[in-house]
Amino acid sequence: MSCWDVVADYGLRSLGIGERLLPRDDFTLCKQAVLIGSGMIWNVYFGIVALVSGFFLATALAVGKASPRWLPRKLSEWFIFLFRGSPLFIQFFFAYFLFLSLKSVSPIFAPFSSAWLGALVVLFFNTAAYSGEIFYGALLSVPKGDVEAADAYGFSGWPRFRRIVWPTMLRLAWPAYTNEAIFLFHATTLVFFSGFPAWQQRGDALYYANYFADKTFNPFVAYPILAGYFIVLTLLIIWLFGAINRRLNRHLPQARRSKVRYRPNLLR
Repeated sequence: MSCWDVVADYGLRSLGIGERLLPRDDFTLCKQAVLIGSGMIWNVYFGIVALVSGFFLATALAVGKASPRWLPRKLSEWFIFLFRGSPLFIQFFFAYFLFLSLKSVSPIFAPFSSAWLGALVVLFFNTAAYSGEIFYGALLSVPKGDVEAADAYGFSGWPRFRRIVWPTMLRLAWPAYTNEAIFLFHATTLVFFSGFPAWQQRGDALYYANYFADKTFNPFVAYPILAGYFIVLTLLIIWLFGAINRRLNRHLPQARRSKVRYRPNLLR
């Protein structure tokens, strides 16, 4: 079997397209690279959808935490504290059993017991909490002179936030938010090792890497392949977020433009 045949058989296996059975022997380098790459589809799916949807909730949490009103401030504070204070692995674990319990109450909750939706909800809340704290710090750092200038020009309420406060907040928060985006994609590897089962062995990249490591008793092939995929993904994120960062800072002098740098979170 040539490598092109392996790509045709296993390239989309994580989505249920192609061979149904995993290889039982002849674990070539091509098979491992293709199957692990197939699992990366799930990692990219979880990361993109959770990041895009969580961005809007994070903005609302930052505004709520900075609000002078008691109710939205406390709700935002406790939401951020809950999802930042507990490990992501435990959040997956409890969410899965919560969704299973709700599934027995009403069939409408059945999709939430699957990884494609249930795990996505957990990642959505988790990244929103971390990003909300980042945006909150940037919101407090918005120069008062910008707000006063907006008031002088007649901006108030939503127009002032949309045209003055929010763009400045994003500009200040973007380097830190880039690191959160990178960590979110790395955290997607926990989905199928927490509680959500891989239906018909359709798992993510780490799921297939662990499968090959167990079958070959050699983790020094599958795991470096997995690491290589995530390094490439990280470089793509840095490039994309760097382009957005340059767009946000295009009006500033070159010396004052903040640069995107990758600072890994060792603990979460």
